[in-house]
Amino acid sequence: MLFGATALFLASCAGNPEGKRAETTDAAEVAETAGAELAIDTTQSEVRWEGTKVTGSHYGVVKITDGKLFIQNDGLTGGEFTIDLNTIEDQDLEGEYKGKLEGHLKGADFFDVEKHPEATFAITKVTPEEANTVNIAGNLTIRGVSKNISFTADIAESSESKFDGKADFNIAREDWGIVYAGQADDLISKEINFKIHLVAQK
Repeated sequence: MLFGATALFLASCAGNPEGKRAETTDAAEVAETAGAELAIDTTQSEVRWEGTKVTGSHYGVVKITDGKLFIQNDGLTGGEFTIDLNTIEDQDLEGEYKGKLEGHLKGADFFDVEKHPEATFAITKVTPEEANTVNIAGNLTIRGVSKNISFTADIAESSESKFDGKADFNIAREDWGIVYAGQADDLISKEINFKIHLVAQK
């Protein structure tokens, strides 16, 4: 009983990363492509991640390897991109601890990159909101599991020659089979934060 109470207390202390949780449902049909096709610029686009635990947090980046977006009448209509999970990099540690964490994130407790080296996102719906913001819904596939998530994105530029947009949201990792709880005295948060910056050009 004492251990159970302690674990519950620690779990409550492992607050989630700052960010609004994306609405998550079953995978949906991918949007039909319409408009001009732009190639995602992988040198300017990036995915930043953060996870928290009782004693602190870890954060870093992972690379987008390819993708495309579709723009019609200066509005985003669809698209997709691929993330290479072998490129997961931690940016708050150095040396041996950095290598151990990156290895653990790539292992079966987390993203299991040996079996599932890539994650993908495919847009299913785009809904305009306020000026320069849209709600994007799309199928996020991690570890072979696909779920539809929706979140708000801020659009800096959107034309048939260039797109520049950013999004900041959390996902509940257990929805994709990432159930590792952490150490008994250092439990980790149930959510992961992603900050995505996409740049695409003709």
